[in-house]
Amino acid sequence: MLAARYGFDLAAVSDLSSACLLPPCRVSCAVLAEIKRFVHKEDLNKKQFEQVLDSLCFRLTNECAKGEPFMASSAFEGRVRQLTSDLLKESSLDVDFTPHPYGFPDIALGAYGIEVKFSVNDTWRSVANSVFERFKNEDIRNIYVVFGKMGGAPEVRWGRYEECVMHVRTSHVPRFEIDLDAKESLFEKFGITYAQFSRLSEEGRMRYIRKYARSRLKSGERLWWLDDGTGDARSLPLQVQLFANLSADEKLKMRAEASLLCPQIVGSSRNRTKYVDPIMFLLTYHGILATRDAFSAGSAAGPARGGIYVQKALQRIESQMISAAKYMPSSLFKEYWGRSVAPNKRIKEWLKMADVYATVATPAWKPSEVLFLGCSERSKN
Repeated sequence: MLAARYGFDLAAVSDLSSACLLPPCRVSCAVLAEIKRFVHKEDLNKKQFEQVLDSLCFRLTNECAKGEPFMASSAFEGRVRQLTSDLLKESSLDVDFTPHPYGFPDIALGAYGIEVKFSVNDTWRSVANSVFERFKNEDIRNIYVVFGKMGGAPEVRWGRYEECVMHVRTSHVPRFEIDLDAKESLFEKFGITYAQFSRLSEEGRMRYIRKYARSRLKSGERLWWLDDGTGDARSLPLQVQLFANLSADEKLKMRAEASLLCPQIVGSSRNRTKYVDPIMFLLTYHGILATRDAFSAGSAAGPARGGIYVQKALQRIESQMISAAKYMPSSLFKEYWGRSVAPNKRIKEWLKMADVYATVATPAWKPSEVLFLGCSERSKN
C-alpha cells in the first residue's frame, strides 16, 4: 500500500536511517511516521534478519582487526548484545540485557534467536547446548550462531544453527557440538530436520542419539551413558563401590552376571582385553569398580590350587549364572552378544561361544564338557 502511495518499495526500507536516504521531495514527516509504524508492526523477514547478522559480524571482525580482540566469552557476548540492539533500534525487536542464565538461545528476538559462541583458539568448533533443550524459547523459529574466533586471524561469523550442529558429545548429559565449517549436519545424518527433532519428546530424541552413537562405536566400546528409555532402563549409582568391599554373596552375583555376558573370559590369558567388557559392565551397570582379579585370581577360583583357574572360578558361580540367565534383561544380551536370546536358551548359547573362545586358551579346554553338566537349560532347543 505504501509502495503504491509513495512510489518506493517499503520492503527495502528496514529502518528509518535508510528511509532518510530517499529523495526529500518524496519523504515527509508523515511518511516517516508511517514507515516507523510499519516497521514496528511487522517483524523483519528472514533475509533482512540475516543482513543484520552480516552487518553485526562485519563490525565485530573490524573491531578485532583494529587490535581489540575479545579475551573472554562474557565480554564477547555483551558486545554482541549491544551491537545487535544498535542495529535493530528502529525495529520491533528488543534485546534483553538481563536474560535467563540458562536460556536457549542466548539472545531472543521475536521469531529469531542468536546463540553466541566464542573460542580463543583457531577453530570454528564448539560444544553447544543439551540435546534436550529444556530451557529453549519456544517462540523462536529461526536460530543462528554468532561465533567469535579469536585464535589465528580473529574473525566473527554467523551460521544457521541447524546447519552447524554436526555431532553429539557427552558430559553429564549429551550435548550438541557445532562447527561453522560442517560439511553435513547432524540432522541430515538423522534423516530429519532440526524442527522435527525439536518437537520430539526426550525419549524420542534419545532414539536418534543412541542410533548415531552406536554407529560410531569401536570394538569393545559400550554406550554406558545412554539408557534405552524402556522397561529395561537403569540408572548408574552416583557412588562407586569397590568390588573388594562387597559381601561374599554380592561378589558371586556380580561375577556371574559379568561372566554370562562376556564368555570371552575363558580365552587366552595373553589377550589383555578379554576382561575389559566384564569390568566395564560392573562399573557402568552397577557402579562397582573391579579389576581382572575379580575373575581370574585364586580368590575367585577357590582354595584348591592347580588346574585352570577360570574354569574353577566359573564352576563356583554356576548356580548364580543360571539365575542371571533368567532375570537379566534382553537388551543386555543384544548389546553384548549382538542378538536377543530367550532366557531358557542363554546357558546353551553361552557354552557354544565359550567353547570357541577356549580353543585358544593355554591349555585349550572345552567349557561344555565341564560346566553346567546338571543344568537342564544346556539341552533346550
